[in-house]
This record gives sequence, structure tokens and C-alpha cells, in this order.
Amino acid sequence: MNWLTNFVRPKLRGLVGPKEIPENLWHACPSCNQMIFHRDLEKNLRVCQHCGHHMRLEVKQRLEMMFDEGAWQTIELPKALPDPLKFRDRKRYSERLKESQAKTGRDDALLVAHGTMGGIKVVIAAFDFAFMGGSMGAAVGEGLLAGARLAVMQEAPYIVIPSSGGARMQEGIVSLMQMARTTIAVEEVRDAGLPFIVVFTDPTTGGVSASFAMLGDVHIAEPGSVIGFAGARVIEQTIREKLPEGFQRAEYLLEHGMVDMVVPRKDLKQTVVRVLELLVNPGPMAQVVSLSGDGGKLAVVEHEEKSDASTTD
Repeated sequence: MNWLTNFVRPKLRGLVGPKEIPENLWHACPSCNQMIFHRDLEKNLRVCQHCGHHMRLEVKQRLEMMFDEGAWQTIELPKALPDPLKFRDRKRYSERLKESQAKTGRDDALLVAHGTMGGIKVVIAAFDFAFMGGSMGAAVGEGLLAGARLAVMQEAPYIVIPSSGGARMQEGIVSLMQMARTTIAVEEVRDAGLPFIVVFTDPTTGGVSASFAMLGDVHIAEPGSVIGFAGARVIEQTIREKLPEGFQRAEYLLEHGMVDMVVPRKDLKQTVVRVLELLVNPGPMAQVVSLSGDGGKLAVVEHEEKSDASTTD
């Protein structure tokens, strides 16, 4: 009996019993509710193949997508005082930080990396929404400033990819001070004559959108991204009016001149590289063809840098 119970029965159950199915094999699109196989979703950069809805992308996947051959180097960010106000609501702020650090494996909501895009040296600062909603506290402010100074040192364009709910309320006035500090970081990049590009992702709100995020030389947004300061419901309750359809979405901001381009995720890197080539290499990329004064014949003018005149054949 022991032999049958302990050996034969488990073997039979293993052969004919129900198989354990791993979780998270299928994902429901938040927009159209279609089920998507997890491999197809990752292959499509977490964009719904049925309706084109752009889901949030993990920060390391985003950097891998942006840099050449998915290769980059992160920098160690300056340390900030972890709990300057000794804040506590239902839980201590220090405990919330430890939980987010254990969940994400990083110290705070910002990752600063450098590498190349299309062969051009760049510095990218990307927010991690999984870390306390990508909120901006002193550590994020220090990181953005460090990224700006690295860009100046390397003479590289500075790209910021925000995904944030805004300032971190647990740090109070300290978090609000980061709005001014990040603005200073942008000015340091501009004073060095370097491009500053902002790539809006869902969501970009609060103190982040009210500071450095709206100061880019070029603003690029992913489709459907929520971009704004206060939430739509708060605005409706304040002004007591119905807001327009698609208010605070990337497409709405494009129509009203707050965003320069709305670019699908699969085309994002190519678009940013094209913008960088225009900003970093403003001169002609090849021979310049001009009209000759003699009978309207075409003549080829060789482009020479730092030359006031060129010769014609």
C-alpha cells in the first residue's frame, strides 16, 4: 500500500493531472481589452498590435531600445539625504523608499546613462515610473544635474525621458526646489551650445512637466501620452466646465503647439537620431548644387567648412 500511495499514485498524477500554467503569459490591452501573448507584446515593444496603444515600458528596456546595439554605461548618481523631513503618513517615507528600492533594484527613480545613438555621443536621463510613480525628489534633481554636467563634459546632446507623477510630496519644499535646480541644469547644457531633447512618455505631469520637461529644444511624445500639470478631473472641478476630447494627450498638445512631434515607439530612435544629426551637424552633409549665373547651368559647389566662398567649375 505504501508503494502504491507513495510512488505509483504521484507518477500517475504527474502524467494525467492538470499542468501548472505559468502566470502572465497573456496580457489584456488597457485600451481595447484584446489579449496579447507576452512574447508578441515584448517583441512589439509593449505596443498593442490590435489598436496601437502604447503601454508603459520598463526603463532598462527603453534604454536598450534607444542606444546603439543596446549598449550603454550608467553613472553613479550623487547621494541625497534620504528622508529630509522625517515624513510619515500611513507609513514612514524611509520604509517606502526601501520597498521601492527592493522592488526595482535601484536607489531612486532616475537612471542616467551615456553611449551612442546613430554613432552620436549622447547622455540620456530616463525616469522609472515603477519607483514611487517616477516622482521627483532631491535624488532625482541631483541625477538630472549630474547628467547635464556629464553631457557638457562629453560635449554630447542631453536627452531626458520623463515618466513621472510630478514632485515627491514626502519631501515637501525640498522636492519643489528641484524644479529650479533642473531648470539650471538645462541652462548649463544650453550655455555649452548642446541640444536638449525631451521625449515625453506616459505620464509626464506635475512639477516635472512644470520645470525641465517643457524646456526642450525639441519635444517628442509617444502616442497617447498624458502630458500636463494638474489632473483633468481636478481642472474640470476647478473651472466647472467639460474639457475637450483628448485633453492633455500628446496629440492634443501637438495640435496646440506644445509638442513638436508624436512618434510611434518603433520609430522613436530613428526620429531622435535624425533630429540629432540636424542639430549636431548643421552644415551640408554632401555637395551643394547651386544655379550658375551663366545661362542657368547647374554647377556643383564644394562645401568647405569655415570658408566664405567656394569655387565653381
